[in-house]
Amino acid sequence: MTAPVEITVSTYEQARDAFRRKELRQALYDEGDVVMADVLVNLHGDDHRARRRLENRLFRKDTHARYEQELFPPIVAATLAPHVARGRAELVGLSHELMMNLAASTAGVDRPLGTEDETRHLYRYLMVFIQGATLAHHTGDRDAKRAEVAAAMAAFDAEFLAPSIARRRALLAEVEAGARGEADLPRDVLTTLLRNEDDLHLPDDVVLREICFFLLAGAHTSATAFVRTLHQVLEMEDARPDDVARASTDLGFLQRCVHETVRLQPSSPIAQRWALADIELAGGVAVPEGARVTIDLMAANRDPAAFGDHADAFDPHRELPAGVAPWGLSFGLGMHACIGQDLAAGIDPMGRGLDADHLYGLVPTAVRAVLDAGARRIADDPPTVDPESTRGYWGRYPVAFPT
Repeated sequence: MTAPVEITVSTYEQARDAFRRKELRQALYDEGDVVMADVLVNLHGDDHRARRRLENRLFRKDTHARYEQELFPPIVAATLAPHVARGRAELVGLSHELMMNLAASTAGVDRPLGTEDETRHLYRYLMVFIQGATLAHHTGDRDAKRAEVAAAMAAFDAEFLAPSIARRRALLAEVEAGARGEADLPRDVLTTLLRNEDDLHLPDDVVLREICFFLLAGAHTSATAFVRTLHQVLEMEDARPDDVARASTDLGFLQRCVHETVRLQPSSPIAQRWALADIELAGGVAVPEGARVTIDLMAANRDPAAFGDHADAFDPHRELPAGVAPWGLSFGLGMHACIGQDLAAGIDPMGRGLDADHLYGLVPTAVRAVLDAGARRIADDPPTVDPESTRGYWGRYPVAFPT
């Protein structure tokens, strides 16, 4: 088989154009099909539009406000409390527990026990799913990892998903019979899929992967941004103490710190697309049908033409030209723009003042809680990078809390 033509785009304009082109189909998760086959982010054309139209109903401003203002604060408080009491925490695990508890609610994964042990058990599943989705960046035996992921998904299905489906089917039947009202139904992805299964015709294995995808996407990208933002804030302690103080008291400024972190360190350093037709991208880049286009987000998000002369520096005070998002292209653009970006990172005020109902996002809210608790790095126990991934994730990030 002839190898595909490989094309890399690295300027902001070229990357933005590539994201918007309908002739380019998702290619990044081909290797991770054990989790990602036929999930929303991998669909294209009519199939993508149909499922996205349904799932978009869950990601509206009123729903985001309910999560940010009502549901998430007690989750943060309960998850953080035992770590603060012990006087220390490991942020990679803590952040995934925090975001996983909320992502489970969004995806539709019931937590019947609600215990710390159950949280850790679900967290172990989550970490395996993440390894499956990012298999292209795995440095070990990929076949062995793929088999491990498949086994974990089957166990998760039996323990968590099947009971969650059964409960929702019973509720839907009661609503259909008039014994319950619409308000009694969970507002989550699983309920949406089950209500529309006659139109979607999704096999059970696709439903399983879709729920695993929402669980890992909702938890992992937010957890990664959480740890990286805290690292950036803690890094400023010596050189920019005023900014650290402001990040601890001004949630709008902390939101800018999150946006700047996500710009400099996108959850995935690249995006990839398959060309379904011959096209030409901005700057005259010719892309033949069948080519694989790699969008270099690390370069595009640091393009001086969009982000200024010091585009590779962390600067939450950065002024941006009109039309350039403070997070760059890290959440994608066009048909595959991240469905949960407003929930995770809030709304970009675009230079305007913050309204009373401004949404800051769950990541700034969680970072604020950890800063309020007094988190500090431990001099003789420094953070370390995950050796099993090429994405530059933190593998371990210990902090101490005042006791």
